[in-house]
Amino acid sequence: MITGFISSILSLSIPLILAALGGVFSVRAGIMALGLESMLLFGAFTATVGSYYTGSAFIGIFAGIFGGMVIGLAHGVFCIRYKMNQVISGIGLNLLAVASTTLLMQIIWKNKGSSVQVTSVSLRLSFLKDIPIIGDIFAKQSIILVITVALCVVGWFVLFKTPFGLQTRFVGENPKAASSVGIHVHKYKYIGVTICGALAGLGGAYISIDSLNMFVRNMSAGRGYIAVAIAILSRYNPIYALLAGLLFGAFEALQIYLQGYGVPSQLIQMIPYIVTLLVLVIGVQNITPPAGVGAHEDD
Repeated sequence: MITGFISSILSLSIPLILAALGGVFSVRAGIMALGLESMLLFGAFTATVGSYYTGSAFIGIFAGIFGGMVIGLAHGVFCIRYKMNQVISGIGLNLLAVASTTLLMQIIWKNKGSSVQVTSVSLRLSFLKDIPIIGDIFAKQSIILVITVALCVVGWFVLFKTPFGLQTRFVGENPKAASSVGIHVHKYKYIGVTICGALAGLGGAYISIDSLNMFVRNMSAGRGYIAVAIAILSRYNPIYALLAGLLFGAFEALQIYLQGYGVPSQLIQMIPYIVTLLVLVIGVQNITPPAGVGAHEDD
């Protein structure tokens, strides 16, 4: 039972970690990541569409990444080009994603609730199945788990060990000063928010065509908002985002396991969101985002 619980934690953590990692890049570049919910949801939808029309889960994954990037770029255009309030832009895109995916489901599949079943990702870490304990935990995990861990490590290296990461963090801290020394502020902001969209889109693709094989209306189910809390709790560090994502994945797994013990389902379903609120109220009092979040180089 313990190995099964740990396995559930890993699988449930994947979309949270990917979205939170995207949020880290966005915030480090100076753009709030409140639109993560829309990027997850649209990524899940476009992954399903890609898999549906091509019969390839591989293409579906890339379609999901592309869908997330589109929403990320839209958020960037609103916030960078038109200097829209970043909170309004993020929340507006979240609402738009729910409405647009519902409409497109009706157009494509004549159903507002769910899509038809599509080709799903079948590549698992099954080569570990004969290893005691480890096999029970990892053998049924998706290859996307390995990709997720690798992306967190690479993300940490890029942000903290490369000139690109240094300039991105400079833009996030003080865009006016960054512009004064010749850094193309807009370019780094667009790159940050596009990376955010791509990672969240991959997380959405995992939800729809890996853990399931269809798209269900509003299937992101608030994970984007939880990912925002994870990014804050991680102090905008990719490695800490990985660890914080596993923590929140544990609470989601606990929610599932408690359903078998007679606890009212309404109370159980509240657990991840109650934890998110507690983290935001108690756990992040001494955590401050980059000073230039929401600012422009000409402010």
